[in-house]
Amino acid sequence: MSAELFFSLEEYQERLSRAWSFMSQAGVDVIIVSDPSNMNWLTGYDGWSFYVHQAVILPLGGVPIWWGRGMDAKGALRTVWMEEEQVEGYADHYVQNPNAHPMETLIELLQERGLADGRIGVEMDNYYYSAKAHEVLAGHFAQMFDVTGLVNWCRAIKSETEIEYMRRAARIVEHMHQVILETAEPGLEKHKLVAQIYRSGIEGADGHWGDYPAIVPMAPSGMDATAPHLTWNDKPMVEGEATFFEIAGAHRRYQCPQSRTLFLGKPPQKYLDAEKAVLEATEAGLAMARPGNTCGQVADAFNSTLNRLGFEKDSRCGYAIGVSYPPDWGERTMSLRGNDTTELQAGMTFHFMPALWLDDGGIEITEPIVITDKGAECLCTTPRKLFVK
Repeated sequence: MSAELFFSLEEYQERLSRAWSFMSQAGVDVIIVSDPSNMNWLTGYDGWSFYVHQAVILPLGGVPIWWGRGMDAKGALRTVWMEEEQVEGYADHYVQNPNAHPMETLIELLQERGLADGRIGVEMDNYYYSAKAHEVLAGHFAQMFDVTGLVNWCRAIKSETEIEYMRRAARIVEHMHQVILETAEPGLEKHKLVAQIYRSGIEGADGHWGDYPAIVPMAPSGMDATAPHLTWNDKPMVEGEATFFEIAGAHRRYQCPQSRTLFLGKPPQKYLDAEKAVLEATEAGLAMARPGNTCGQVADAFNSTLNRLGFEKDSRCGYAIGVSYPPDWGERTMSLRGNDTTELQAGMTFHFMPALWLDDGGIEITEPIVITDKGAECLCTTPRKLFVK
């Protein structure tokens, strides 16, 4: 085996056992896993090939099969833990061809492996499984079921190695925020600052290299920061404006997002009031983030404190994180919001996201956390405050 594995074979086996258990509960015999984060978690596969059709086929009680574009099969052999016979590539004429679809080869593969007659699960609601892909498969298989989130939920409780990779990513995002504080100033064009953010993230920290984040840096200023998901432009930074930086350190695909807000000049009183409210509400939420409590209880503690101090957040205040690929660093399972009754357990990891978007800017002061037996542990040591320069 020539692959460089980032986890032990024993850990991969434990992951398979967990997935088989979930499959058994769902009543499926085979799952077709097309979410690249789930593919990575099950097999170790790591490549920028998710723009074409690919998947991991997992039979109940069986060994995963990596299936994808033929030219990416060598990349699979370099990254997955399985043997060569578990890697299958399809011919390149299936790529973006309106007259042929890669799923036709997946059908043949399932038939050849004796997996075509069982109950087949597919991840219908993820970013990478198209309506056309489903149409092709559904035309051949009578028993297809939606298993969206099945493997995602298997990933909810992290191993010690996974948490170690997230701690390394935390050191990286700390470094990125430090570079922002050292570099940002009035007159600096935003894209030049973002270039330094990217460089510092890839340089890494404490001897550990940086991977690419699953989301690009969000770095809007002024009125642009009244919206949560604008990125950057070439405009110079100006005194009297707030800029929030929602960024992530990443190591071996494990993401550690963290946001901080920088105000150039003297911040208005409403920003100081918002800072006070967010910090107090964050402490209330973190105090509730312990095993046995629910995601909803964390959100209720946060929101009730925020509301008491005169502010309101009408979106969730956090979500699960871990291994991820573009376009999202969330695990798409638990959310820190009032109606989520998921019980917290040690080893779960979240981006606690108490952001506010005001009428003339925004303020984001967020924390990546891991749930421990004693409560919430913040993975980063970046000072929790509104930065002023």
